[in-house]
Amino acid sequence: MANVAVIGSQWGDEGKGKIVDWLSEKADVVVRFQGGHNAGHTLVIDGVVHKLSLLPSGIVRPGKLSIIGNGVVIDPYALLTEIEEERKKGVQVTPDNFMIAENAPLILPLHRQQEVAAEEMRGVSKIGTTGRGIGPAYEDKIGRRAIRVCDLEDRETLQKRVEILVSHHNCIRRGIGAAEISAKDTLDELIAIAPKILPFAKPVWRVLDRMRQKGKRILFEGAQGIMLDTDHGTYPYVTSSNTVAGAGFAGTGIGPSAVNYVLGITKAYTTRVGAGPFPTELHDEIGQRLGERGNEFGTVTGRKRRCGWFDSVMVRQSVKLSGIMGIALTKLDVLDGITPLQICVGYDYNGKFYDYLPASMKIQAEIKPIYEEIEGWEHSTRGARSFKDLPAAAIKYIRRIEELIEAPCAIISTSPEREDTISVKDPFTV
Repeated sequence: MANVAVIGSQWGDEGKGKIVDWLSEKADVVVRFQGGHNAGHTLVIDGVVHKLSLLPSGIVRPGKLSIIGNGVVIDPYALLTEIEEERKKGVQVTPDNFMIAENAPLILPLHRQQEVAAEEMRGVSKIGTTGRGIGPAYEDKIGRRAIRVCDLEDRETLQKRVEILVSHHNCIRRGIGAAEISAKDTLDELIAIAPKILPFAKPVWRVLDRMRQKGKRILFEGAQGIMLDTDHGTYPYVTSSNTVAGAGFAGTGIGPSAVNYVLGITKAYTTRVGAGPFPTELHDEIGQRLGERGNEFGTVTGRKRRCGWFDSVMVRQSVKLSGIMGIALTKLDVLDGITPLQICVGYDYNGKFYDYLPASMKIQAEIKPIYEEIEGWEHSTRGARSFKDLPAAAIKYIRRIEELIEAPCAIISTSPEREDTISVKDPFTV
């Protein structure tokens, strides 16, 4: 019996939602360990579309325990809205099947306001944030002034925490000429929402430890992608948390020995939302075609995604950074009919060859991709459920990717539907 960590190996939007849903059928527990409601997972189950931002993907499956770990920053208002939307679709969300870590930090309206103001002040140097307050909430967590879920239990404690937090933010607001926040109004809002949030609060680390001792299968669900990691990604065009597999341990309170298999979700081409370097980006008809056929619009923001050729250098780096043991290759069908295909196998920077993505902002912005051409295929792969259903050229493309990224393909997704999946290796069996 193995526990599995699922992470994105590119810049997010790799199709984690479907794969996590597919895996959750075998899992007993699904736990989110980082990010906030800036991440969006789209699931299609029996024709019903579920767009989840905070709720773990396992919530749509009866009999599964879904958990939000302490590494996630939680907007309580967004969470309650999402719960209500899922209940309208017939999904049960109760303290029996859904828990949030009592030590998870909260995102408040003041965090959203600060993030929007900061992004506007950057002008042409915008990072491309979602404006949901994720970054400022993590800043307050590290600054030891965050309000956590457990603070909602006691009015006296909550009042002290609110005063500290609001005092800090008002200093910033005075500096930029923004209206100050009322500590009393903030306190009253939190007191009003506390009874709706607290029933879900639990010592998640303890729950997970007990589940592990019972031999339950745990699925750790990451958000965004490794190249958006605040340490290892294309800084500063990154998210505000660690997105590598190692974050799953700190973000849930469970040790490294708990994870037996790391699965990297990998799109058959490359996309990115927002600003930042993108070596293989296409500005031509093929790039537009990838975006249209792949329906490349952000689940949360609706923003159009930038599209480009598969970057094996970047994915190989992600494999090393997170100890990825196998990948789930998604959206292979989007490449149907495009020939020839290109795969990035290295970078050129002023005549110097790089077989990895350097940390330097300047180099990342100016490197040029070195491509290897590979034959495409004309026949459709959409809906394929076994290798025999795939064109020979598609199989060759998959094998070449495996060689270049130095990791095997464990799962292949050929449409948004859960059943349209080729299983090569069961991550739960190591």
